[in-house]
Formats: sequence, C-alpha cells, structure tokens
Amino acid sequence: MAALKVYGLPMSTCTTRVLTCLHEKQVDEFELVPVDLFASEHKQPPFLSKNPFGQIPALQDGDLTLFESRAITQYIAEKYKDKGTDLLRHQGDLKEAAIVKVWMEVESHRYNPAIQPIIYQFFVAPLCGTTPDQSIIDANVEKFGKVLDIYEERLGNTKYLAGDYYTLADLHHLPYTYYLMKTPYATLIESRPKVKAWWEGISSGPAFVKVSEHMKFGEN
Repeated sequence: MAALKVYGLPMSTCTTRVLTCLHEKQVDEFELVPVDLFASEHKQPPFLSKNPFGQIPALQDGDLTLFESRAITQYIAEKYKDKGTDLLRHQGDLKEAAIVKVWMEVESHRYNPAIQPIIYQFFVAPLCGTTPDQSIIDANVEKFGKVLDIYEERLGNTKYLAGDYYTLADLHHLPYTYYLMKTPYATLIESRPKVKAWWEGISSGPAFVKVSEHMKFGEN
C-alpha cells in the first residue's frame, strides 16, 4: 500500500501541481485516488472529511491529511528535500529561499487570479453546460497581459523566476499555463520572448511531460 495518497484527477490543474512535484522529488510510492467530480463525490462526507471546502486535491500521508495544492507541494518539497530537484533552495542561502517564496506568492496572488478565469470559461464552462462569458475572458486577458509584462522584465535578468534554478516558483505555473497554450490566448505567452523561452523550458521537464500526458478534460 502506498504511503501517500493523492485524491484528485489528472485533468485537474491543482492535482497536476501536486503530481508534478512528486515526480520532481522522485517519489514513486504514491497512489492517485480518483474523485468523481461529475457525481459530486467531492461534496460528499467521505471527501469533505479530507477537505471541508470540497475541492481537489487532498493528500493523505499516514495520519496527516492536507489540502490546498501549494501547501501540499511545499510539504512534499520539505519532506523529500534530499531527493530529486531542490525545489525550495535548501542547498542555497536564506536569500535564495526567500526569493522562491516571493515568486510563489506572485503566482498565487497575481498570475493565477488572471489566468484561472480564462481557463474556466474556455474549458470548464462548456462541460458544465454553460456558454463561455467572453466579457470575463477579455477582462482577464487584459489583466493577465499586464502581469506577463512584469514577468517578461523579470525573466530578462534570470533564467527562472527565482534565479538561475528551477523551483516551486516555476512549477506552480505549469498546469494553468499548459491549458492556456491550447487556446487562442497562447499568443499572450508567445508574443513575449523571455516568457516564451521560460515556458518552453519548464514545460519540457520530464516530470511535467509525464503528468501532462493525462491532462485531458473529460478523461480520468
């Protein structure tokens, strides 16, 4: 029996964030437990006991249960700090680790709030039987473009967001950007040379390539 259990779905952006982290840390002993969103399994008592907010993923590690994907990835990166990629700069100094945390916050509070509504309207709304709201998409495309202008400047100075090393600050961007690149709004990335080079670099890593093979809406 696997020591770690991840409750979620391969197509889920937040689940993917966790799975990519596990692969980066070379953690092979884990089990992905599917949660049927279309049957509202995530709103039923068994799952709510793991995440009272009823959202995937959740992580179970023995008697420890965690939710919120970014908290889970940090836990994994800390627990397995001596394995795989050093995603939190344990081998660096305090300043390097602090910069990683800054850009993790930027992803959470600047990047994600702008890109998430675009992906939701483009992919999820049709699955829910509703028509995508173009006004929401347009407003967030404008907002996201302004965020990416700052990224373009930042990535003109460093290869990755926190420096010249790949960390959770980069990894956390992978799932939503992956889906964005399958929409007409991929031009937001492609029109910015530094951002484009950064994206091509982080999305071609073996861990994410392995996970992204299963990132298809409507499939488990």
